Amino acid sequence: MDIVKTEHVQEVISSFANKDVYIHLETTNGSYASHFKEGFLNAGAFIRNVVVNFELGKIVGESPHRVGLKLPSGWVYAQGITHYQVDDLGRLLLAGLDADGKLSVALHISETPFTY
Repeated sequence: MDIVKTEHVQEVISSFANKDVYIHLETTNGSYASHFKEGFLNAGAFIRNVVVNFELGKIVGESPHRVGLKLPSGWVYAQGITHYQVDDLGRLLLAGLDADGKLSVALHISETPFTY
């Protein structure tokens, strides 16, 4: 993955606007973080292959960035985005990696379902 180039990421996000697309969104602070520090609250969220049709998508802020997708009835957003890739299937893969290179947040957008 590459460090976010906001102009390129914005172009790709905008190319998905007003289409039915699949999103994958997850957050994590480490699946086994509670094993390393007693009393540590391990929290995360995960959705996959949810179809949305957003009217506006934006990437904002300095790194780490925030990416928001404006839906007719609300917003989907991911905070902490640092890296991205457009893969060979045309999917936009956004990730927020911590100082150790571990995943903290992911937002993926695709015109086809995610199968991995």
